Amino acid sequence: MASRMIPLTALSSFLSKLLHDAFRSSSTSQWKSSNSYVTQSKYQRFSSLIHKKNDLSKQTLVFDLEGVLLKSFRLFPYFMLVALEASGLFRAFILLLLYPFISLLNKESRLNIMVFLCFFGIRKDKFRIGTSVFPKWLYEDTASESYDIVMSCGRKIGVCCLPRVMVEGFLTDYIGVDAVVGKELKVLWGFYVGLMEDNKKASEVVSELLVDEQKLGASPIGMACFNKSLDHQLFKHCKEVYLVAKSEKRKWQILPKEKRSKPLYFHDGRIAFRPTPLNTLVMFMWLPIGISLFFIRVSGGTLLPFKLSHVVLSFSGNKITYTKPENSTPSINNDKQAGLLYVCNHRTLLDPVAISLALCKPVAAVTYSLSRVNELISPIKTVRLTRDREIDGKMMAKMLSQGDLVVCPEGTTCREPYLLRFSPLFAELSDDIVPVAVEVEISMFYGSTAGGMKCLDPIFHFANPHPSYSIKFLEKLDSSQTCNAGKKSKFEVANYVQQEIGKAVGYECTSFTRKDKYKILAGNDGLV
Repeated sequence: MASRMIPLTALSSFLSKLLHDAFRSSSTSQWKSSNSYVTQSKYQRFSSLIHKKNDLSKQTLVFDLEGVLLKSFRLFPYFMLVALEASGLFRAFILLLLYPFISLLNKESRLNIMVFLCFFGIRKDKFRIGTSVFPKWLYEDTASESYDIVMSCGRKIGVCCLPRVMVEGFLTDYIGVDAVVGKELKVLWGFYVGLMEDNKKASEVVSELLVDEQKLGASPIGMACFNKSLDHQLFKHCKEVYLVAKSEKRKWQILPKEKRSKPLYFHDGRIAFRPTPLNTLVMFMWLPIGISLFFIRVSGGTLLPFKLSHVVLSFSGNKITYTKPENSTPSINNDKQAGLLYVCNHRTLLDPVAISLALCKPVAAVTYSLSRVNELISPIKTVRLTRDREIDGKMMAKMLSQGDLVVCPEGTTCREPYLLRFSPLFAELSDDIVPVAVEVEISMFYGSTAGGMKCLDPIFHFANPHPSYSIKFLEKLDSSQTCNAGKKSKFEVANYVQQEIGKAVGYECTSFTRKDKYKILAGNDGLV
């Protein structure tokens, strides 16, 4: 991966540190911590803070991410995500094999080993899963009870034992913290060496901030877990620290999506399940079967007629269902040369193929980004768009004159129940527009990516145990809602089609674009 080998001094340094403290006791009493000079009246139960929730809008809060905000006590799934999404299957397999032995060590040693196994050798400038992958999983592990308290406070400071690069994106973008205090990963020649160090500069800056608030008469408060040591210097500046018992935390509920202050519109990564040790083991046992199913499903879809493809796909566990309106419009208008324009929302690369299977005939499609490999195995004709409106418009008009055409005006896929802004280019091409609502269900792997290799999209989708497609053909657009006959603007037509598809599948319409998605997930404009 690297042009220069990372020296083995990092490995020897890590092993020396591990031998020094591998079996050192981590059970430091919270009452005998460095805060022991403070009376026990400083510490109170979390339940007493709930009644003060409405009075916290001007309060500064220092909270422990793992001990309070997250419901789960286990950190293994987050490191497995790093291994799977950033390091590769081999590193993930090693972590899984070693985990039974790692779990026998104390907490600090477990953390150090997992950091080393997952981060050693990763390029710092290529590590983006902290902002593109982790927000989804951290959101889904957020406790509703503690979230309400955290979001009620005016100023928030997050303290974490996980490397800061893993959680900072989530805490700043979705929780709205003013500062994140956590350990930094050591870097050599642009690569992580798998060792952590305290970010003393950040801690000192935040400490000074809290001291200044105390001088002004403010009283910062803290939130932590009963079973964790309160040695962190930031808790020294808290007038009161509210502690959560393990038994109390187990009764908490996961934060519902509708209660999130900021929705999660985009996320990346291939893994669609929470990678606990058991789930990860099941995945590795399934992989040989999944790869075999990929070849069976692709062969059946490309080499056989569409009617027989349905049988092969159904037999292999790949389900495709579709519905049409009662007064279904014929797929080809015999009175005109031009074909129908099928306009659908975009869930995966395979959307046009699924529509073709539902129609039992090949329908050409246009796309922004399609790898050469996927072009070769595609059972339908695909044409790349150039992002030049004039050139693309002429090309799509030519394809429509030759038959039916499928377009995905969002320009990119969206996994969550949202529709991105529809490009209005299609509205000018034809009045024979059929909106198509597409839904996809998977259980193990996502068949789309923003920062990964797009040529692997079909492999991951068809490697799922039971991937399913639901296709809803809506009524053909009334002439009054078109550009030519109805004298509507192209923007009005595009917005109307977006709204009709949104109603059909229950998705929320947004004004986000392809560029917005790639800026968030990949740090570029999506020009791939």
